[in-house]
Formats: sequence, structure tokens, C-alpha cells
Amino acid sequence: MPTFKGIEAEIRPTDAKVLSVEELLKKHYGQDLDFSELVSQEISTNYESEEEKWIEDVVCPFCGCLCDDVEVLVKGGTIVEVKKACAIGSAKFLGHKKDRALYPVIRKGGSFVRVTLKEAIEEAARILVNSKYPLLYGWSSTSIQANALGIELAELLGGVIDNTTSVCHGPTVLGVQGVGTVRATLGQIRNRADLIVYWGSNPLNAHLRHLMRYSALAKGVFVPGRKQRKVVVIDVRETPMAKMADLFIKVKPGQDYELISALRMAVKELDIEAEEVAGVPVEKIYQLAEIMRTAKFGAVFFGVGVTMSPGKDETMENIIRLVQDLNEWTKFVLCPMRGHFNVTGACNVSLWMTGYAFGVDYMRKFPRHDPAIWTVTELLSHGDVDAALIVASDPLAHLPKEAAEYLTKIPTIVIDPRFNVTATAAHVFIPSSFVGIEKEGTAYRMDGVSLRLKKVVDPPEGILSDEEILSMLLEKVRELRGV
Repeated sequence: MPTFKGIEAEIRPTDAKVLSVEELLKKHYGQDLDFSELVSQEISTNYESEEEKWIEDVVCPFCGCLCDDVEVLVKGGTIVEVKKACAIGSAKFLGHKKDRALYPVIRKGGSFVRVTLKEAIEEAARILVNSKYPLLYGWSSTSIQANALGIELAELLGGVIDNTTSVCHGPTVLGVQGVGTVRATLGQIRNRADLIVYWGSNPLNAHLRHLMRYSALAKGVFVPGRKQRKVVVIDVRETPMAKMADLFIKVKPGQDYELISALRMAVKELDIEAEEVAGVPVEKIYQLAEIMRTAKFGAVFFGVGVTMSPGKDETMENIIRLVQDLNEWTKFVLCPMRGHFNVTGACNVSLWMTGYAFGVDYMRKFPRHDPAIWTVTELLSHGDVDAALIVASDPLAHLPKEAAEYLTKIPTIVIDPRFNVTATAAHVFIPSSFVGIEKEGTAYRMDGVSLRLKKVVDPPEGILSDEEILSMLLEKVRELRGV
């Protein structure tokens, strides 16, 4: 797995022009296409056609918090007001009609040609069937029902299926496989935790309602609020979250493992001979250990600042063992700060069906797993796959340059509600509906609790869900394979 967070970089001022998406694609990937028509479509709205209707207890399909108390006002088949959601969640609900792709396209002769859904499915199936080793990637922003179909398709094709866990919390999964874990639901943490530790995570930027609903600012049954809680933040810089903390510990970049090891020594009342560890004075380490041991119920929320620290799964094993050590003194749990709204569900479905959470290879017709071989960055960087199916993801906009370049050179199928950056390099693009807004589905919260996503408005005419599209694609592949 790539160490995105462990790469040293230099930032300096420049007078260079900021390139547009079109200019970037042309400069770096040789993509010279006019796709403006595909990314600027907006669905018309008729507010007079329907009375106002408030829908309560809507689950927000944005981040791993899956806030389930959102209220949505629908008028004329359009969401016009959202209550209780954060700014990011509200933007997703209110902007679901903007910049939508409304019809499938196939690349022909250097341009995109509008086709029917049937033609797009047939072309996508042909590409996958003719492929010797296809990659099926994404899956973290769609339902678990769609994930199950994706795994079935990967097995049928003898390809490899991977989700976005491989570039974020993959080390978390490997750490849990190695030494187990100590978990609790967010509800338990909200009601019982009097110590909250955020390690390598800044919820004020990524999970905006996390503090209010589940941790520091939540009103619990046994812990009334912020005054009865202590908050500790551990990070490489003073983040906005650090300013809210009772104790902030600044760790040197890439030295989380060393700090965790020293903290475990302090918890066990062993002597630390060095004056400082990972840039943290020993006195502060002992202070934190005492805070942790004297808590009635502690919770560690960790993000990619830890998972992408050098050591990867070994660092994760160490932080899990720290929490296990603390349970000899008090009650302590940990929870990953998962990003995409159903990345936990993607892992769970993969575990049920294959035995592995991500990076599953079916070349030999049975599931195999090796994160150093069968994950998206390695497969694309080494040129191991000859076709790709991308579902509910935009890898071209986020993967390292070498991997992204190779993705533009192989036949690619993209299924997504919007014509994203990856779609510009696709050979087949099929628009889909938003799960949790236009279609029902099931997703898993960051703590592993499953929630049913509601349909609050109808999708654009002719636009199907990921699940429906994948069902059609799977049926066509079976037909072409004669199975």
C-alpha cells in the first residue's frame, strides 16, 4: 500500500498558471476531449407540481458518521431545504441535481457518442469479457447490495476487486487481523466516554458533526457534556481540533509508532530513559498515560494520520495493543475515522463473501489477498491489469501519477452519478443515481452499525441505481460467457 502521508514535500510560492481540469488532462494524460456538455447538465425543477413534504430521520450519505437525524424538505421533486446536516452533507442533498450526467456515452474516434443504456451495457460487458485480468475498483460510496454484485462479477471474470480502503484504512484492517481490536458503538461512546482522544484526525474538517453527535460535545446518558469530558489531540501540527483540546501533543511526522511504544511503557509504569520520544517530552507522555489510566471510559478516534504513518499495519497493531493494555486499568475502546459513507460496508461485504476486506484476487477462481500486490495503486503502477470497472469513485483525480497514467491507457468503464475526472478517460460511462437520496440501500457506519438509506426524491428519468446497472451488466457477462 502506498505511503501517501509519509512523503516529504516542499511547498513554495509560484507564478505558474493554475490549470483547469481540461488542461491538466491534456498536459499529463494526453486527453484532448470536449466533455463540457456532459458535466454541465442540470435537471429542471417544477416547484408547482407537488406540495411541500418534510421527510424525517434521513441518513446522510456523505461520510462515515452516517448521521441519521437529518430532515429534508422536498418540493416539486427537489430537495429545497435540509436541517441538522453539516455543511458538506447539506451541499450533497441540495446539489444532487447540479452537474448531472443524464445519458450513457461510449468513446468512439476520439470523442464521446451518446448511446442507449442497453448499448452501454453491451459494450461494457464486451470489454470485461475480452479482458484477461480486469480491475473492479471503488465501491465505498454505494450500497452494500451493489458491493455484493461487484464481488460476484469479479469472481465470474477472474479479476481483482478492491475498494478505497487500500489507500486509507487498509493498515487498520491488517492490524485488526493481526491482534484483534477493542470496539464500541458510537452510541456507547457518546453515553459513557469521559475521555476522548483524536489521533491523526481532524473531525472539524472531515467529520463535521462527529463531536456534536458522538464524542466531545455530545450529551450522553452518563456523561452530560463537554465539561465532564477531557479531550486529547495528537497530531503533527496544531489543527483546529487541537485548539479545543485539554491536552495537545505534537508528534514528529512519521514517529507515531515510537510515541505509541513509549506510551505503552508509561501505562505499564516502566522507565523511559530518553528525555523525549517522537518530539514529545517524557513528562508529557507520563501525563497522558495517567489521564488514560484514570478515565472511567476512554475512546481513541484515529485517522489516516496514523494509518499512513511509516510502519502501517505494525503501527496499527501497536495502537490496538495500547488500548488492550489500558483495559487492564479501565474501559478503553478505539474507532477508525472512516471517510466515505459506506467504506466500512464495502469492507464488511468483502469479508463476508471472500474472507478479505479489500484487494481480493480471483485469477485462480478462488479469493486470494496480498495488499502489496492486489490493490489499486500497485496493480495500475505495475501495469498488471488490462481493463477497469470503476464504481462510485474517482481514482484518476486521486491516485499517484504513474498509476493514473496507466488507467488512461486501458479500456475503462465508469459508473457514477456525475461525469467525474476518471470518466474523461473512460471508454464507457453510465450515469447512476445517488444512493441515500434517489435510491434506497444499506450502508455501514464507521463503528460497524448498519443503517438503511432512504429514497427522498426520484432519480432523473432513465437513470438507474448502481445495483440495477450492475445486475444488468452481470447478466450480460454471463450471457457472453455462456454460464
